[in-house]
Amino acid sequence: MADEIATLAGGCFWCTEAVYQNLRGVQAVESGYIGGTLPDPTYEQVCSGATGHAEAIRITYDPAVIAYADLLDIFFATHNPTTLNRQGNDIGTQYRSAIFPHSAEQEVEARAGIERAQSDQSDPIVTAIEPDAPWYPAEDYHQKYWDRVGDQNPYCMAVIPPKLAKLRKGFAARIEG
Repeated sequence: MADEIATLAGGCFWCTEAVYQNLRGVQAVESGYIGGTLPDPTYEQVCSGATGHAEAIRITYDPAVIAYADLLDIFFATHNPTTLNRQGNDIGTQYRSAIFPHSAEQEVEARAGIERAQSDQSDPIVTAIEPDAPWYPAEDYHQKYWDRVGDQNPYCMAVIPPKLAKLRKGFAARIEG
């Protein structure tokens, strides 16, 4: 079976990238920008909130090993899908919770994933399902950020370890190694 692509926005891309990079069946995770109006935006432009882009990750995965539904369940378990345009102290549309399906099947799965996740939330899920849009990879220094330098960043140290703990607790069988 050929690899497939999933594109998810769950706040800071450093934080969401760290969750997915060591899952069985995930071939690659790339941080980038999607859903805005400016071609080839820079990090600074996206952070301004003026471009309409979301910080997102693009996951290349083998659906014979890990299903799109599993990627979505992990997504909802490791970020707060009930806060509009916000994840923790990160505020703005660039930090929105959004799914960018690449097919009609992924869109159906995204809607089902929201329904499954809602039972674990006391507030309504505000995760948007947005149309696929041009993808712009983030600058090289954003790629594999947690693995390279995340432990030197106080923000990452405060946010990423709890996400990884949730991943280990709820999805241990999906983690490599």
